[in-house]
Amino acid sequence: MRGSPVVEIRELECFMALADELHFGRAGERLYVSQSRVSQLLRDLERRIGTRLVERSSRRVRLTPAGERFLSELRPAYERLSATVDAARESARGVTGRLRIGFQGTADARLMRAITDFQERHPGCVTEIVEVPFADPFGAVRHGDVDTAIVLLPVEEPDLVLGPLFSRQQQTVAVSVRHPFAGRASLHADELAGVPLISATAPAPAYWRAAQAPSTASATATATATAPAPQVRTLQEGLTLVAADRGAMLLCRPTAEYHGRHDVTFVPVEGVPDSVLGMVWRRDGETGRVREFAAAVRAASRAGS
Repeated sequence: MRGSPVVEIRELECFMALADELHFGRAGERLYVSQSRVSQLLRDLERRIGTRLVERSSRRVRLTPAGERFLSELRPAYERLSATVDAARESARGVTGRLRIGFQGTADARLMRAITDFQERHPGCVTEIVEVPFADPFGAVRHGDVDTAIVLLPVEEPDLVLGPLFSRQQQTVAVSVRHPFAGRASLHADELAGVPLISATAPAPAYWRAAQAPSTASATATATATAPAPQVRTLQEGLTLVAADRGAMLLCRPTAEYHGRHDVTFVPVEGVPDSVLGMVWRRDGETGRVREFAAAVRAASRAGS
């Protein structure tokens, strides 16, 4: 019994390059082969599949409906295959190269412990640490500026993987030293009802912004406060508005301690969810370096719990 024709990986790469470029010459340049070789590889692929994938005229090149369907299924499968090969290669030679790590808020002791542990285990891999903007927790990961990031939860992005969680901390509320709450030892969330809570502006998703200024405290504030709660791009902007008595801001204890200033005080708050950090990376960007760093984050979390 004859088996199905075996498709060569070079034919698939040729088809995807042609689908991107829609030009035989440019596809050839991209693959470092001649234009005639691109045509031959495409013919071989179409013969193996049994249908036309590309329409070519003197004026344009375009995919057929069958070609469009084939591309939509081929590309994610090819990316998964490439990731598997890269992971196997990294495993064979050890974790090397560069790992870019983003952090949001504060690079606290647990994060630094995870980075130190990772570096000790993988001296051939260089780590870079980049601050992630408060109002754009996921952008750096999505755009490839970092390989992974430690961000405030929640994370509901379908294209991102949420890895290990760590650094669960009680929330504090930042208020001006002139605010009536400044001398309190602690507060309950209900007491924040009349206080505008400062939150992040876009591009942070609406669900994420709401989590940083919970509705249990901010819903009544919208109706009772004399001005709407400000939205900010950075933590420093938020703390400056706090110092000016424009509102209050919820922060975890380590971030509050790190960003301490003489005109702002931080009061523990009960009745709101703890602040939790999590490690995220692109679903199509998982590498051996990312997996090994995730293991270091888990170990640092267990050591600090």
